[in-house]
Amino acid sequence: MDNILKWLKKGSLTLIALSLLPACSPKDNIENQDNQENQTKEEVESDNAELWDAVNPLKTTVSFLNTGAHPDDERSDLLAYLSRGLGVQTSSLIANRGEGGQNEIGSELGDGLGILRSAEMEKAAEITGVTAYHLSETTSDPIYDFGFSKTTEETLDHWGEDLTYERFIRFIREFQPDIVMPSFRDVPEQHGHHRTMTVLSLEAFEDAADPQVYPEHMEEGLNPWQIKKMYLPAESEDEASLSIEIGDYDPIYDMSYPQLGEESRYLHKSQGMGNDIEVEPREFHLELVDTTAVESEEEEDLFSGIAYDFKDWSSMINDDHLSEELSNLQDTLDEIVELYPEKDEIYPKTFQALEKVQVLINDVEDSDLEPSIKNDLLNKLSTKEDQLSELNLISSNLDVNIDINSYVLTPGDEVEISVTLHNEGETDIDNIHLELLASEDLKIEEKETLEQLESDKTEEIKFSFSIPENADYYHTYDEDILQLKLSVENQDAVSTNNLEFDNTVAILPEISTKAFPENIVLNTAELKDSYEVTIETENYSDDEQDVELSLDLPEGWTSEPETQEFTLGNTPVETDFKLIPPEDIEENDFSIRIIAEANNQVYDQAIQDIRYDHINDEYNLYPAEIHSTSFNLQIPENYKIGYIESGFDNTSKYLSNLGMDITVLEEEDLKSNNLNEYDAIVTGIRANLEREDLVENNDRLHKYVKNGGHLVYQYHKPGDNWEPEETLPYFLEIGEPSIEWRVTDETADVEMLQPKHKLFNYPNKITDDDWENWVQERGLYFPMNWSEEYETFVTMADLDEEPFDGGILLAEYGEGTVLYTNLVFYRQIDNQVPGGYRIFTNLISYNADQ
Repeated sequence: MDNILKWLKKGSLTLIALSLLPACSPKDNIENQDNQENQTKEEVESDNAELWDAVNPLKTTVSFLNTGAHPDDERSDLLAYLSRGLGVQTSSLIANRGEGGQNEIGSELGDGLGILRSAEMEKAAEITGVTAYHLSETTSDPIYDFGFSKTTEETLDHWGEDLTYERFIRFIREFQPDIVMPSFRDVPEQHGHHRTMTVLSLEAFEDAADPQVYPEHMEEGLNPWQIKKMYLPAESEDEASLSIEIGDYDPIYDMSYPQLGEESRYLHKSQGMGNDIEVEPREFHLELVDTTAVESEEEEDLFSGIAYDFKDWSSMINDDHLSEELSNLQDTLDEIVELYPEKDEIYPKTFQALEKVQVLINDVEDSDLEPSIKNDLLNKLSTKEDQLSELNLISSNLDVNIDINSYVLTPGDEVEISVTLHNEGETDIDNIHLELLASEDLKIEEKETLEQLESDKTEEIKFSFSIPENADYYHTYDEDILQLKLSVENQDAVSTNNLEFDNTVAILPEISTKAFPENIVLNTAELKDSYEVTIETENYSDDEQDVELSLDLPEGWTSEPETQEFTLGNTPVETDFKLIPPEDIEENDFSIRIIAEANNQVYDQAIQDIRYDHINDEYNLYPAEIHSTSFNLQIPENYKIGYIESGFDNTSKYLSNLGMDITVLEEEDLKSNNLNEYDAIVTGIRANLEREDLVENNDRLHKYVKNGGHLVYQYHKPGDNWEPEETLPYFLEIGEPSIEWRVTDETADVEMLQPKHKLFNYPNKITDDDWENWVQERGLYFPMNWSEEYETFVTMADLDEEPFDGGILLAEYGEGTVLYTNLVFYRQIDNQVPGGYRIFTNLISYNADQ
């Protein structure tokens, strides 16, 4: 893994994503990939992987698109084989950003989690040589991961059917894939988001080629595009039209393609992805479901009926001149492949090939070829031009280092960029052109030219400019605000590469403010005289700032103090405010804007820094506000709760802020403290997964219940160190497959089976209203079997499904009680849903005296 990440390092201009390729081609009619080439590869050290990754794509013109719904949906083993093994232009189109999931490495949720997962996917894609795209265009985009869905209809109701499909068809027409394969099949056992991307992919086979579907695309210069083959993954060889052996070991990377796929999956750290696997045969089964390339009975391999290289293209073109030039071009490309790993010999050849490509592009544009063929061929030639430019840079032995005085910039900053060019090769490099590419609002025109860089010589070129005061602030999903365009001219050919900085360059507001807590719940049953909030103010500029901080309060509210004044340097400053509510506050939702004034500027944005070693730094900008909800919540007096946190929810913090007496139980507490001092002990969601000490002290918890305690377990997955016979005092088995044991409609009707039971009447009277306004879903991982000692309390179901009655289970054990709930109270509490608070308070208060 470390070697792969070293190869992928972007700053010193190893900016080309490195590939790990297969030792043999699967295309039957490319039979002359003889053993000599493979033997050559075996003899080459892995330091040449970067060069091979750039050489290998010259063998083919095929493009392959894998579609999915969430980051991590890509079929990494197959994509690694196609891209790194065969040189196929391979991409992954993902619908959303994974905002609705959990975070196994940090506190980011919602948009912050989406940013993290998108960055992880980008890094994972670099390892497999895949280009990653998303339908979701911005934070809080309509195409959002709103949680689990069971149907395409529900998914498109949330995303917007026309918006989603228009973006999908637009992408197909822009990328122009020869082959498309969704990651999943459209079957009831699959996530509705997965099913949606499969349905859209299948419909796009005809619609992307139909100029009457979104005709505005044609007005914008796009062309209809006919996908040549549509595949679905098949479960077995019996269901498959084609099975491909992808388990080959590649000596360059000292691993197989599935292992390479797993290396990429390890970078999905927020999802706990990646597995260690052995080198062994692995077949990938594919079902051909639509094609314009061949009759299904003629299916010989993945590329049957598709022009595999420019030799195939030359035989398709009804133009003798173009046909001959295309054939000659492929001869040149094949010669380059045969020259691997000799950089000094490859380098001049890349210019010859580039000249041929660039001439061909002009000739094809001027030709009378049929429009669809012209469009297709121009796309292939443009892709080859980019690939050759990349190879030209790698084979040139030109080492490029880009340094910037600061990756974090603010309006008015002076920016200094130093580009160091070292010619490590034996050939002089002529006509090197450098240009800073910048977002339009920066208005930069910085260019430099080196007429010659001699062998073993180094040149340093510096650029400097100022950030305009009205420059746009950074948005994570926009294109990079700065890149370096490096072009090299050689006679009639030009090699051009746009190089990225080795970390994110971001223009940020000078001042950011964040509230702790960011959400305040006001209990109208016990309204406090004041509520304390801490504002953290951070300076992103290099200069000290004299700051005046205030809160834009709702009518009737006041704060002590009204303002805070301080000097802000490089260290964040924390200031405390007391928020004083009016006496007659009612149930309501409202926000309090945080305002920082400095240098006659008003700053009202929060900046969430997202920093991990496995991704570039990212920043999530959002309004600086305190969100508040007020509602009536009854809390039992003198009731002590021990909370076993998992790190996956913030429930204990929110309940503590409401005045509940909650102690967070650490490992030593579970191991040796007197648990009987707590009226109730509550576990966070999936706590058995993260807290080995919880599993180890399971018997102590059982004894605690037997002695009169009340134990509340929140939901777990079957694999979360959950033992049906042992985890709880009585048998409880979590439903599998888990996809079938959930209620995803947050508005699903709920029937309270025992409405007069204490659970629904103390300390809060629970009514149907308390099940209103829930978010994301009702419950996950419902139990499917349990001991007869448990009582059931609610039933609920998604549309047209049988109801579940295991959402709340309660049993007496000795002198105490154990309660299991798989309802997603943590999401309701995170999102300040009054009914979620009231019901959960009742569940954990069962041991209190009425």
